[in-house]
Amino acid sequence: MLLLVAMTAMFASRAQQVPIFTNYSNSYAVINPGYYGLSEGVNVLGIYRNQWTGFKDSETNELVAPRTFFVSADLPIKFLGGGVGLSLMKDQLGFENNIGVNLGYSYHLDLGSGTLGLGLAFNFTNRSVDFSKAKPLNDSDPVIPTSLQSDMLMDFNLGLFYMVPETFYVAFSTTSLLERKGKALEGKSSSSASFVGDRTLYLVAGYEYHFLNPRFVFNPSMMVLSDIASTQFNLSSRLWYNNKFCLGVNYRYQESVDILVGFTVKGININYAYDINTMGLKLPGSHEVSISYCFKLDLERSPRIYRSIRYL
Repeated sequence: MLLLVAMTAMFASRAQQVPIFTNYSNSYAVINPGYYGLSEGVNVLGIYRNQWTGFKDSETNELVAPRTFFVSADLPIKFLGGGVGLSLMKDQLGFENNIGVNLGYSYHLDLGSGTLGLGLAFNFTNRSVDFSKAKPLNDSDPVIPTSLQSDMLMDFNLGLFYMVPETFYVAFSTTSLLERKGKALEGKSSSSASFVGDRTLYLVAGYEYHFLNPRFVFNPSMMVLSDIASTQFNLSSRLWYNNKFCLGVNYRYQESVDILVGFTVKGININYAYDINTMGLKLPGSHEVSISYCFKLDLERSPRIYRSIRYL
């Protein structure tokens, strides 16, 4: 319980706004607006993540494990010279709830044998923490709020996403660029504590290696994210068979080793991940499921603007 309270207090003052999915290559739309529209149609995606499944409050026995639900849609728009995207995410961590909406545009530029997406998105986040459910060590501390606190933060995301079809991609982006600060939280006395958007930097890359046997394709990828104060590394690899089935593994530095499974049925791509914690805190594992589909459009576009299903 003390761990949960500490985590809640940390997130209330300054926290990374965008949860990181184990299938992170499925969720580029929420961290990089340059990704919008780099496809052959309307892409829709849904992800559900249940972290530390079954983790409970030791005093109330209530489930307090972090849970995240994410949906997004993006599509190319020819007369705009790029694509647009919209995403919605609900993230719950103990007594904290975040609901975020991203809406943005990506301009596409043919560059060499690939396409570069230059993106900008508006980022709206409604954050709330129910401090009445927390049990601090010192109940009389005048700085700690004792009621439900909430605020709306508005900021911007920027992103560059470069892709060479069926070969590789590399991208850089930042979320909550301006690090907006919300109103002061209401405690037992005046306080300067408030919700703050945390600027986060992302670097991602992936490669598609084709074996002599065309049925097999190997996809290594990586993600580095940092808010300057801390940095996290993810390394993944997937082996696809016949564009229909894949097995893989992800390593999240000093946090978990993750098993990845994916398959495609009638154009619907389904991925599952199970995280095995390596932090030594006896925390249970995490489950994550994602489902995506692309509604094809007749765009009469350059064949260079294409997203392999193995990147979904």
